[in-house]
Amino acid sequence: MGESLDIIAKVDTDERFGLIQQILPASGRKDIKAWQKSVQAHLRTLQRPRYVATGLLPEFQQLDGRHVFIQNHQLPPYEKAEWKGDGTPENPGMYMDDKLRLYAEAMAADPVALIEDLNARLYELDDMLYSEHHCSEGGLSLDDIDLWARLRSISIIQGVEWPNNLRRYMDNLSALGDVPLYDEMAL
Repeated sequence: MGESLDIIAKVDTDERFGLIQQILPASGRKDIKAWQKSVQAHLRTLQRPRYVATGLLPEFQQLDGRHVFIQNHQLPPYEKAEWKGDGTPENPGMYMDDKLRLYAEAMAADPVALIEDLNARLYELDDMLYSEHHCSEGGLSLDDIDLWARLRSISIIQGVEWPNNLRRYMDNLSALGDVPLYDEMAL
């Protein structure tokens, strides 16, 4: 499943869950949103190059698929406006060769400091979880769909240390949605 909305559809329509498994609306938790914002640059730097480098994700098995992803997903410190485009006067932005070089450099860079900081921040998030089954009080909600999808992509980063409760949360939602984590292909 390529998108988190596919996961919602799977959980919402799978007969195993029946009517008792409704997905609640988002709670509006500002603490989780702030946490997501605080790790955004780390995740873009660590995850995005690994997605295209694994060679195992179906959407990136073709060169064109990898290039489209790189074309549309900037790395820090760049913003979308300066990243998108192909460097021509009609479509300003960075040249594809520059984007490919930046992705290769990000993949080749020593990730230890970023991963250590990310690990510390995962412990902060662990304290914010309501339970190992849902992140907010009341039950499974769009908070979980958003958070789990973002956290799932962290599982492609080798060396990440998951706090116990957060790991159980990840595993529980992986099983519930029948969507595997990326642990086996982590780089």
